[in-house]
Amino acid sequence: MKLKILTFFIGLNMLTTGHYFSFNPGNKQAGYSLTVEVEELRNTKGVVQFALYNKDGTIPDGHYKKYFKIGKSVIVNGKATFTFSGLPAGTYAVNILHDENENGKIDKGLILPKEGIGFSNYQSIGMRNKPNFQKASFELNGDMKINVKVVYM
Repeated sequence: MKLKILTFFIGLNMLTTGHYFSFNPGNKQAGYSLTVEVEELRNTKGVVQFALYNKDGTIPDGHYKKYFKIGKSVIVNGKATFTFSGLPAGTYAVNILHDENENGKIDKGLILPKEGIGFSNYQSIGMRNKPNFQKASFELNGDMKINVKVVYM
């Protein structure tokens, strides 16, 4: 009888506090991973900044204030790779910056960027092909790997 009462109170405590026991094989981190690769960088100066977005209207983001997650990677042999992990399924877009002077922002000449930039789903960027979230977005519902082309103007 005492064991039944104890079991009842443990169960009640778990329900009211939200503490449950669960089986998690392998202790795998929840969510999905997105690996982003860039190639054909013009030099090995600086780093590559990878910004991940998950809301409409967040791209373009020249000052990198609207991102969901951000990371940086070194350049090796003209390439850089970064993996975002623990991502819930959803709609995402990626913005790349070859940040040659490592100041975390897009440096511009009169109008155009002086450093390389890129967006998921874009092969070119220009006045007639301006980046936006809807065009750059893709669905993530499993681990994924994408390549993003970096454009130098």
